[in-house]
Amino acid sequence: MQVILKMETKDLEKKWIVNEPGNPGLVRQLSAELGVDPVLANLLVQRGITTFEESRKFFRPSLDMLYDPFLMKDMEKAVDRLHAAIENNERILIYGDYDVDGTSAVALVYSFVTRFTKNIDYYIPDRYDEGYGVSYKGIDWAKENGFNLVISLDCGIKAVEKVKYAKQFGIDFIICDHHLPDEELPAAVATLDPKREDCNYPFDDLSGCGVGFKLVQGYAKKYGVPFEQITTLLDLVAVSIAADLVSVVDENRVLAFYGLRQLNENPRKGLQSMIKLCGLEKHKISLDDVVFKIGPRINAAGRMESGRTAVDLLTSGNYEDADKIGAAINVHNNDRKNIDRQITIDAIAMVKESPDHLKKSATVVYNPSWHKGVVGIVASRLVEAFYKPTIVLTKSNGFVTGSARSVSNFDLYAAVESCSDLLENFGGHTYAAGLTLKEENLEEFTQRFEAYVKEKITKEVMTPIVHIDSFLDFKQITPKFFRILKQFQPFGPGNTSPVFLTENVYDNGNGRKVGTDNGHLKLELIQEDEPYRHISAIAFNKSEHFEHIQNGNPVDICYSIAENYYRGLANIQLRIRDIKNREDII
Repeated sequence: MQVILKMETKDLEKKWIVNEPGNPGLVRQLSAELGVDPVLANLLVQRGITTFEESRKFFRPSLDMLYDPFLMKDMEKAVDRLHAAIENNERILIYGDYDVDGTSAVALVYSFVTRFTKNIDYYIPDRYDEGYGVSYKGIDWAKENGFNLVISLDCGIKAVEKVKYAKQFGIDFIICDHHLPDEELPAAVATLDPKREDCNYPFDDLSGCGVGFKLVQGYAKKYGVPFEQITTLLDLVAVSIAADLVSVVDENRVLAFYGLRQLNENPRKGLQSMIKLCGLEKHKISLDDVVFKIGPRINAAGRMESGRTAVDLLTSGNYEDADKIGAAINVHNNDRKNIDRQITIDAIAMVKESPDHLKKSATVVYNPSWHKGVVGIVASRLVEAFYKPTIVLTKSNGFVTGSARSVSNFDLYAAVESCSDLLENFGGHTYAAGLTLKEENLEEFTQRFEAYVKEKITKEVMTPIVHIDSFLDFKQITPKFFRILKQFQPFGPGNTSPVFLTENVYDNGNGRKVGTDNGHLKLELIQEDEPYRHISAIAFNKSEHFEHIQNGNPVDICYSIAENYYRGLANIQLRIRDIKNREDII
């Protein structure tokens, strides 16, 4: 049975759900076999890991666990066409999307193929002029520059008409994508996409860069390239897995594990530049570091200027060039942060000023002057603030265009699709989408989108949930416990950082507000039955609890356990997800 607790925050009611524990017999057996705390054994069982051998594979992933790339539909065709292009000295264009997944995929395949031919270049479409995916402008550029083969990465699966157009000029396509295909596939020489219905590849949640790596792996296997020569590319795959938020299970866990090892021990020069700019040189870099520090900087190139700059960085051959490009990208990222911060402030004010915003089930905001490159980020911020399906729109090239983000367990794509007759184009998936429409359709679209959400969404879905893996006492957080817990990494979707609940804790009197706006809490916590042991904690955006805690009142906390680095030293720190006053238990 799940344990459910409720609390009131300043803005939103949150529900805490403690997950049902694993089978007690399996937990006891695994705890004894592995010699670990039952809490850790329970985490394994909750993840479907129930035997010693399964645990060994989980904690010690091996590159031998990667699947044969030729299990992917069309792989033989793809590697043979690539080989023919190399042998015949054809011009090869590596084409990819402008986000982190796309640019890292382009950098990976380009870095590999350029070992065999110099008759190669890469192309990243302009976010504002061309938009997402394969464009006619890109194909025209390929035609004008004499390219015979285009390898599209992280895009192309829906480019039916574009591939037909390219064929007129004798341009072949190899498509490497990971998005859901339509019923009709493009007439490419080869279409690599594990989500194809006729593809029996054992794992279908690879990143776009991951599919690019499988192409490289297939080529290496068939044409005698030592496997060790392609493992140096895995730092790019790890970056893409983190930034694109694909699941960190199965093959992705292996790719992320070894990619992070490469990123920590011997990253490519462009990523080393990013690591320095993020202040991560002395840290053990995690997928979270990529999500929150490295990824946004790489993304900023495509948001603020050109995604090609990101590929220039990721393929840099010397540290001087890498540092120069990295510094320019960092400036773009700072500009991006300033712009998205101001737009977020304006958008939140716009929502709150709307007289009926509390009655609405969805959030739709529009300002024609907002920067198109950050509307997706702002949409995510509004979901955090109001926890409703959200669309943030601006104007570009004469059309209203923007990004949509959802809450858990609500199909945003279906909501947008229900208004498709009002849209010029749209695309995406359950939790994120992009759309374009004429300004004269905006009012009707807003009304119909709101009506659809209101009809389909439930109060439960509109209540943010904190999922908790287990109860935990502070005395259980020993060095051994934490050492084993770290081996659950890399964390990400499908293998999230465990969240624990500890009840009846106090601050030892040294707690304080921190941050530029004093919006965060830095606490030193003790549990009632362990008065001489305290543990450091950080609670972001929880300053409303400060007075209650400062007055010596007990609270319950849910948190993950992390390693905090300060002046080169590492210590255990609780990352508090939520705080509940003891008297608020329902």
